[in-house]
Amino acid sequence: MKTPAGKECSFFFGDYYRGRDREECRLLLDHGLQWKPDLCLTCRMPGIQQANGCEDMIFTPKLFRPLLILKQQVRLETFCKKNNVRVDVPEIGCGDCVPTLNFIMVDENDTSD
Repeated sequence: MKTPAGKECSFFFGDYYRGRDREECRLLLDHGLQWKPDLCLTCRMPGIQQANGCEDMIFTPKLFRPLLILKQQVRLETFCKKNNVRVDVPEIGCGDCVPTLNFIMVDENDTSD
């Protein structure tokens, strides 16, 4: 479902049936954090989900404020439960769960087998 920031996220839920206007982030709610629509602007989760579909990653969100005058932001800590390692770049993953792909480059004009 699209977030208020306009990106697709599987953790965002909006109930608009018959005039209802209920929105929530289930990732934050599952960790006891209060969600506000502005937090979707700073959350990396939609980009992570688009780049990496690994089901072994566990996300732990934390809310922080870089400076007192700035708005709250979402920070995600990622852990791979399959390999028991902390993931520094969740868009890529831990490196072990996703197999490497081998490509063979073939010239179109090459007639040999």
